[in-house]
Amino acid sequence: MRFSHFALAGALALGLGLPAAAQEKLLIGSTSASSSHYGYFVAVAKLVNEKADGLEASVVETGATLDNLRRIQRGQIDLGLVTTNVAQHAVAGTNKFEGKPMKLGLLWVYTGAPQNVIVRADSEVTGLDGLKGVRFNPGIKGSATEATTEAVFKALSLSADYVRGSTTDIVGMIKDNRVAGYVKSGAGLKLDGSTLDIATFTPIRVLGLSDAQKATLSEKMPDVSLVDVPAGAAEGIPAYSTWSFGVGVAAGPELSEDAAYKIVKAVMEDKDVQGAAMASVKGADLAKLTLQYATIPLHPGAARWYREQGIEIPARLQPAN
Repeated sequence: MRFSHFALAGALALGLGLPAAAQEKLLIGSTSASSSHYGYFVAVAKLVNEKADGLEASVVETGATLDNLRRIQRGQIDLGLVTTNVAQHAVAGTNKFEGKPMKLGLLWVYTGAPQNVIVRADSEVTGLDGLKGVRFNPGIKGSATEATTEAVFKALSLSADYVRGSTTDIVGMIKDNRVAGYVKSGAGLKLDGSTLDIATFTPIRVLGLSDAQKATLSEKMPDVSLVDVPAGAAEGIPAYSTWSFGVGVAAGPELSEDAAYKIVKAVMEDKDVQGAAMASVKGADLAKLTLQYATIPLHPGAARWYREQGIEIPARLQPAN
């Protein structure tokens, strides 16, 4: 463990001449503070601080998955938000991690993340193929959404005039009609907070996949899931189909089995805090979601919790030696 992540109490305990126990400080990488996912990680940190003895967690605003994985590699954070598709690329040493595989363990998955293609209703873009030459943001710079959107567009022979930036920047540009739209992870089967913010005064449209595009993605990109989102993702939004992946939490081997176990136990046993922070998590079976979406082996500490519950861990998710 890094020395900077420990804080020793400065006085002797109860005058007995014994040093107070070390408190292990953990940094959790999240995403943009404007995202609903950031609020979720604030709730996770609260759970860790209240329920995981000996651990103290703080949340760091980051550029989401790719940024978090790089920070884990550099030892700048202990655990963080990842999407299941990019985590698989990292462990396999493919795509952005070509030839440089990471040692990574999954802790849990807390939601599915449909990738919603949002455009201004007055943009006259009614299908994905209509984005050619249109100023468009493929996702937060450095995020899994950005990387996956570019891969999906390449697989479907689509293009757009990509504009890079943070969620805050792009939301402002869409409102000002400097950018036609963006791709943004949903909150479960609902549109996320930043998209609803845009829609307050700017009518929007969601662009879905055609049946032919779904068939192509199924063949060319097995690392993503295809989902049919029912009508009601937001007021007035009809049903549509899009690509998706799971959103969860992963850590490198530097996070001890004991610390990982305590964190997973606190999260899995919670019935209120996470659901209050993120509507899509309320009432969700996180263990089931994890097994459903996981694409990489579990962290040894997470696997320990699963085994204690009598949950069978598939061979592909067994912790690496």
